Order: sequence, then C-alpha cells, then structure tokens
Amino acid sequence: MSAKSQTERIIFGLKIKQLRQKKALSFAELSEQTGMSVSYLNEIEKGKKYPREDKIQSLAHILGVTGEELTSATLDKSLQPVTELLQSNFLNELPLELFGVELAKVVEIIASAPTRVGAFISTLLEISRNYAFREENFYFSALRSYLELHNNYFEDIENKVAEFCQMYQIPTTRPLSSAFMAALLEQQFGYTIIHNGLDAYPELQHLRAVLLPKEKKLLLHSQLTHTQRVFQFGKELGFHLLGLQERAYTSSLLRSRTFEEVLNHSRATYFSVALLLPQDSFLADVQQFFARPLWDGSAFLALLKNYAATPEMLYHRLTNVLPRFFGLDQLFFLRFVHDPTANVFEMDKELHLSRRHHPHGNALLEHYCRRWVALSVLQDLQKMQHQHEPADTLVRIQRSRYIGTDDEYLSITLARAAYPTPNRNVSVTLGLHINADLRSKVAFLDDPAIPIKDVNQTCERCALSYCAERAAPPLIVEKKEQLRQIQHRLKELMV
Repeated sequence: MSAKSQTERIIFGLKIKQLRQKKALSFAELSEQTGMSVSYLNEIEKGKKYPREDKIQSLAHILGVTGEELTSATLDKSLQPVTELLQSNFLNELPLELFGVELAKVVEIIASAPTRVGAFISTLLEISRNYAFREENFYFSALRSYLELHNNYFEDIENKVAEFCQMYQIPTTRPLSSAFMAALLEQQFGYTIIHNGLDAYPELQHLRAVLLPKEKKLLLHSQLTHTQRVFQFGKELGFHLLGLQERAYTSSLLRSRTFEEVLNHSRATYFSVALLLPQDSFLADVQQFFARPLWDGSAFLALLKNYAATPEMLYHRLTNVLPRFFGLDQLFFLRFVHDPTANVFEMDKELHLSRRHHPHGNALLEHYCRRWVALSVLQDLQKMQHQHEPADTLVRIQRSRYIGTDDEYLSITLARAAYPTPNRNVSVTLGLHINADLRSKVAFLDDPAIPIKDVNQTCERCALSYCAERAAPPLIVEKKEQLRQIQHRLKELMV
C-alpha cells in the first residue's frame, strides 16, 4: 500500500474514533476484538498511523462497516465542515510549527468534540466566504502573528547581514550606492540587471521588479528611485544568502501560493532593511534623536536622508530595534493608502507588538477615524497637491488618546506620494504607548508643541459629539443605544 497523506490518516482516524464511540467500545475492548494494541489504536485515531489492508478489514468488521466505507475520503454530515477544512490547502499551509503547535494536537481537539468543533469550523468558513477571506489573507495574518511573537527581531538574519558585510567588505558608511550593489549582484552572484526591463510591458508598470529565475535576469522599472533600486538589490541578496528557495519573483506579492512564500518574502525584506540601515549606527542615531528636548520633524526626516531610506524602511527598522534595545515593545505600525479622487482610505499593512492596540484594520467597510494623524496628514498632502504646492515627504506627530480607554500613544507619521503607482498617497505611522518606559526614553514626549487629540476606531463606533472630522454617522453606537433602551424597557415590564 502506498504511503498515506497526513489528511488521509487524519480522516481515517476520525472515522475510527466516531464509529468506536457509536458502538460504545473502549480502546481496551476494540484492542481485544481486533488483536491490535491500545497504543497502536490510539495512534490511528490521532492520525499518526494508517493500518495495512488486513487490519482495515478487521476494524471494518468489528465497527460494522465495509472496508470501502472506512477508507473513503468523506466523513458523515456532522463532520462535513471538518472534511472540507482537512481537504483544503488552507489546513496544509497552516504554519503550526512556527508557533510550536503540532497538527496532531489540533486533530486531537477536533476528535475530542467533533460536532462542536465542526460547527465552529463551519462558522469560520462561512465568515471567510462572506468577507472574501482568501488563503493569502490568512498567510499575511499568520505572518503578522509570527512577527509579533518574535517582537519583529530576528538575530539569525542580523548575524547573516554582519557575516555578509565582513565577507564582501561592504563599506561601513551609508547610504550604499545602487551602482555598488548592482555590481555586487552581477559580479559575485551571477545576476544580469536590466534597468529598464519592465518598460516594454504596460501591464507590469505597477511592479518595481521581476526576476526571471532561469536566466537570473532582474527586470527593473525604469522610474525607480535610487533608494528603491538599492532596496530591491538588497532583497535579492537576502533571498540568496538566506537560502530562501520558495519565493515570489515579483517585487511585491501578487497572489501567494504558500505561507512559506510569504514568510521568505518577509525574511528577504528584513535582510535588505538590516543591510541598508546597519544596527549599530542606527541605534546610535535613534538614541540621539530621542534625547532631543523638543520634537523636531526635520531631524526625524534627516534619518531618512542619512540612510537614503523610504519611510517604510525606516519604520521597519524602528519596529526591529525599539523593543529589543530600548524596551519599547508596546507599539503598533500602520500603513494607509489614500485614493484622493475617491477619498478612500485603506489600511494595507499593520503590526502590533505585545498586544493588539486600538488602531487596527477593519474589514467591515467602516470609516476610519479622521482624527488619526495617519489620515489627517494624507488630507494635508492631498490639499498641497491640489494647490500644486511642493510636497515631498510630510512628517506629523500627535498624542492620540483613545476614547473609552486609558491608552494614549505618541504617533509619528510620514506621508508621501506612492511611487511609481500614480494617483495614490501613502502614510506610515509608528505608535508608541505612553508609559513609564517611553517617558524614560523620549525626552521630547511632553513638548507642548505636540498636539493632543481624542481619537476612536471608526466613525460608526464613535459617540464623540464635537467631532468636526466625522465622515459617517455613529450607526453602531446608535444601534447599541437602541438595544439598551429596548432591554431597559423590557426589564421594567417584567417587574
């Protein structure tokens, strides 16, 4: 008999357990009747073992079914949602090992209460269909959880960057030139770089780069900035030096096939950022910036200039080092994309360390609070562009107090035009929870020039009466109040 897949073993084990329990047989009783040991039967039910044909026939006879029924790929109706989950690629791609969870333990939970777990899984699948939740959505959610679990700091990649710099005598000063990085890829790693390689393909103009793996040709968008080129070169070095075989060949992930692909893309990105913003010098610069007695936006922008970094690269590096070296692990990162013509704000990236903080993604098509500095700066940028004023990278700071909680955050936002994507603006925000640790590290925290605003999650969930920035009525608040009044009246009537 050919080796059975994990899914086949799990389904077979669930069937054995269900049939055994229907007949009210203990492991000992089934062991006595089949001649199989209790431990072997236990491993079958957990999906770890798949018996030979003669043992299958013996089990089928004792359990009152045919061999064909026992080995079919379907479970009965009560376990249909479990079958759907087991046979989908979704379960096969669960990165359980990254979180120290064995699939056998998950199966054990399913097998212990199959009806209840089946109903729960059915609910999850229905929710995912209603919200168009695709596999790649899950992969990115799993990636965020993985990064958060490790406080977004990976010493193995940091060490690999240090080894690479020493081996290839990478200059200690930054920024690195794109010519130097291109020569390194071509001469040391056999790449061929076509600097205008995407110009002939109109449908690929939203991409920054495409790698043709067989020829090892890297096709670049001709309008990339120096920083974008260097970052792409750094990612290619990361894929190569970290031995990341399963990968996307486009600069951004279009439709992820596996979680491994998403994880490897993240690791290559980390490598590039760590290479371009070296740990030691970056730590010294951040320390010096935090020691300023007053907030200075131009000094913050100088960090971008000194490393020739994009806002995303700068914030990526900050989320790496702040928890590890400054003890500031209560933080969040958000990225918003703004379409000025439709005035739509979409959060397409987020990261929360230590816990899920109040500003987070919302898949219900509600209106994000316009009082967030992440959105207000995009509105400022839109006005400047409309009036044809010079608008490069804008920086804003705000102390954000979340209504209904004791939480307050120091939020620092950078905004710029999306490039090379036209008619889009992007903001990135770092939020630092204001606590004793932050007060001891950031000297300018109480600068009176820093504005303080009460903020909320979305307009629909906010009862703030004096909000001039409101983009939608407080529908959720009104529904809750209506329900409260109904319950209050019913309580009076029942007395």
